[in-house]
Amino acid sequence: MAVGHMRWIRFAAVAWASFCIAAVQSAHAAKEVPDSIWFHRSLVGMEVGPTGAQFGHSDPDDARYCSQFNGRDIVRRCVSAGCDYLVIWARDGDYAYYDSKLLPKAPGLGQRDPLRETMDEAIRHKLPVIAYCVVQQGGHYLREHPEFEMRDPTGNRIGRFCYNSGYLDAMKQIVAEQLAYGIAGFHIDMMDQGFGPPYGCWCEHCRKAFEAKYGHAMPTGVTWDDKWDHMLEFRYETSARFERALYDHIKSLNPHATVDFNYHGNPPFSWEVGQRPVQHAGNADFVTGETGVWGFSALTVGLNAEFYRAATPGLPVQVAIQRGVRMYHDQTTRPLNDIRWELLTLLAHNAFVTMVDKTGFDGRLDPVAYERIGIAFKEAHAKREHFGQTPVAEVGIYFSSRTRDWLGREQAADYFQSFQGVHKAMVYEHIPWGILLDENVTLERLRQFPVILLPHAAILSKPEVALLRDYVQEGGRLILTGWTGMLGWLGEPREESALGELAGVDLVRRLDFLDNWVRFPGHSEGPTSILGQGIPGAWPFLVKGPAAVLEATSAQPVGELLEPFRTTRQREGREGTDWPMSADAPVGPAILLNEIGKGKVLTLACSPDYATASEHHIVEARALLANAVRFLNPNPRVRITAPTTIEAIVTDDRANRTLRVHLLGYNAPPQTTPSKDRPHVLPGLIEDAPLYQATIEFAERIKRATATNKSTRLTRHGRRLEVTVNNIHEIVVLSY
Repeated sequence: MAVGHMRWIRFAAVAWASFCIAAVQSAHAAKEVPDSIWFHRSLVGMEVGPTGAQFGHSDPDDARYCSQFNGRDIVRRCVSAGCDYLVIWARDGDYAYYDSKLLPKAPGLGQRDPLRETMDEAIRHKLPVIAYCVVQQGGHYLREHPEFEMRDPTGNRIGRFCYNSGYLDAMKQIVAEQLAYGIAGFHIDMMDQGFGPPYGCWCEHCRKAFEAKYGHAMPTGVTWDDKWDHMLEFRYETSARFERALYDHIKSLNPHATVDFNYHGNPPFSWEVGQRPVQHAGNADFVTGETGVWGFSALTVGLNAEFYRAATPGLPVQVAIQRGVRMYHDQTTRPLNDIRWELLTLLAHNAFVTMVDKTGFDGRLDPVAYERIGIAFKEAHAKREHFGQTPVAEVGIYFSSRTRDWLGREQAADYFQSFQGVHKAMVYEHIPWGILLDENVTLERLRQFPVILLPHAAILSKPEVALLRDYVQEGGRLILTGWTGMLGWLGEPREESALGELAGVDLVRRLDFLDNWVRFPGHSEGPTSILGQGIPGAWPFLVKGPAAVLEATSAQPVGELLEPFRTTRQREGREGTDWPMSADAPVGPAILLNEIGKGKVLTLACSPDYATASEHHIVEARALLANAVRFLNPNPRVRITAPTTIEAIVTDDRANRTLRVHLLGYNAPPQTTPSKDRPHVLPGLIEDAPLYQATIEFAERIKRATATNKSTRLTRHGRRLEVTVNNIHEIVVLSY
């Protein structure tokens, strides 16, 4: 008990410290950065850099590289496209793209200085220029400075910069060189500690610092025990300390220069990268992340923006996208509607957006790309008044970084799949949602959501449990899925759930397989019948994901959880269980409902969230989540019915009593089998604007309703609107 008590005290201290840091930094940013600064008035911009040295160790004698990389041409193209700012490539792992005394210059530049060219031309157009400066990339510079390099447990070099070495002083000199050009700020890229093994650095600097702090030697590898817990904390603090020191140095040289870091605290990034969601998001003037359909999926474009916002309350959010089809450097150009969809989705989620363009090998620009980008940017500016309002969210999706680390471990998708599955269900069912993070959660933040959903949040501290109890007792409504609350601080199994009393259940056992099934009665009546709405009665349906056998204490059981059959070979351990078997016997209730104080807790003994994001997703699993939300919150402020290909974002301008419903149509054609990595299929490009119908119902009286596209048809029936849209993006504007 004493060890567990100390662990939750330590968590509370860390969480409170992270929250205080974020709050102080937000206040600092608001105080030090005037409203006239470039990012406060920016909506869209460009990042432009060369292609050819991005992987490091390029040929330093190849004079073709960057021979046509011209700062003046870049600025003129960006101005013609309607950019509010320009992020220009200044340094990567191989070269500087300016006259540096510290770094080698790209071989094709000769006597030219693209950063100076950029600044001279940008001043004429009053265009803010941000320097893109790489921190973490192996290349010529790292090879020339082995004293800065990370080491594995046996002392081998591993091709990454160590943030506890003297590299910080080198970076201070590099940014000082670039500041001297009069730039408006920095985009510092790749503040990571690697994306795979070995997970950490065992150089002499790290060993000494670790032993001084914790009083014992570093673990010799990934051990997943108390020593590894210290190792994770050490890695997190190392990254945060480096960021804060570099930020403070830049501000000491120029208090008005802005700083942002490329953020890797959101899914699918895990502890391996060395970032926590909140701890590393608030160390700059604003957070910058990236989407990329090829790398993060089409669905997580909006999720990323909301995740960044939750990690940095009150700060602006910048999201980078790219003009290429596959990735940043692939030299392709997306169709206009594909660009419009991603850009307008992010703007509807209140981010400002940077379009990344990587030039040809010699530095030339693609005129077609800038033509399409210019059309999309013009539309963004025309709709400017409709962005930036307060989001309306019905469901708060809870993210547990502790569960990410200690349940997910080297397979973070084991946790991410539940979190992302909830998001997918909310988007498909058009239920407005937001994000809650365990590091900065407060009762005030919880109160902003009528319903809070904890997807497979297996590890919860005592302070978190207390906050959730207060939320429910005041009238809040809680949904629990999977193994929420069922693991200890280091991921060890608990004999009882941390939320057992709140949920009115006892934990009997956790099922050790994923192919679990749910069944509702054939003829269900009463208030709980909504939980099975749209699902055939007396029919077992697969809900793939973690599940547990629960016994009701004060809760009301609904439906049945069924375990799967197991073949003789499976029982003997000679056959896998990756492919689902059919349902066998019931082992407990599927759902348990508990009333406590003024609120309610709905516990799903299964994981429809995990199922929704899985390869064995069926519509009924997703419907189960939507039904749970509607059971707990039967009369939402806004209810939207639309095709599953449509994302809906609702915002509220209370000062002007105006609601906005952004409708984003994702309409990609089906794809064929890929040539490799089957079954992973890249989405098709959006060529055509979708044609669809949607219905919007309101709890309050609507005085006036309009749409931004002339082709859209609105039909009003009291508090119900029927909308016919033929466009990528529509905004229905309602006065109340």
